Parts: sequence; C-alpha cells; structure tokens
Amino acid sequence: MSALLADLVLVIHFAFVLFVTGGLAATWIGAAAGWRWVRNRWFRAAHLAAIAFVAGESLAGVWCPLTVWEDALRGRGSEKSFVARWIHRVMFHDFPEWVFTAAYVLFLAAVAATWWLVRPDRGRRK
Repeated sequence: MSALLADLVLVIHFAFVLFVTGGLAATWIGAAAGWRWVRNRWFRAAHLAAIAFVAGESLAGVWCPLTVWEDALRGRGSEKSFVARWIHRVMFHDFPEWVFTAAYVLFLAAVAATWWLVRPDRGRRK
C-alpha cells in the first residue's frame, strides 16, 4: 500500500514539474498564438508562486517536501513500479546541488520577466 501511495506522490510531483516547466513554454506559445488563457492572472500567479517556492526551498537548502514524502513512503530498498522508474529517470539527475539551485533561480527569473513581457490580464472585463 505504501508503494502505491509513493507512486501517487511521484505522479503528483511530476504533474507539478510539468506545470512549472510547461507553464512558461505555454505562456510564450500562447502569447504568440493569441490564446487568452495564458494571460489569466490566476494561472500566471500560481505559476510564478510555484517556481518561487521551488527556488526558495533550494536557496534555503530544504529538500522538496514531495521528494521527502515519497522517500518516506518507499522506505529503503523498496522497488518502484514501471511508471515510477521511468518518471524518476526523467525527473531526477545526479548533479551537484548548486546546479539545480542555479537552474531554479534562472528559471524563476525567466518566469518573472515573462510576467512583464507577456502581461496577464488585469481582471474581469465588463
């Protein structure tokens, strides 16, 4: 049962990573294509907050709570399902911590710059 919960946490984690990384690409593609939803203030604020959280925890030297939770559910030496093994291969790499911190901070800067370059709507239109 805990392996199933660990897989669920991993899938949620992967969805969060897709939201953070895909959100920036979708904003730029959507701005060029005229998609109105990419200018939604709630979407943009959630996207900026998500990467700010990731960069902040990395700068503070804090492990991602989803990673910690998944590891705790798996325990040592626990086998991963097929899907979990592939998601792990996509998401986790063996680089020094400073590489990830620098990448997160640079990505945060790109998302923040996009806030001004592709402005979100100010609110509801009448």
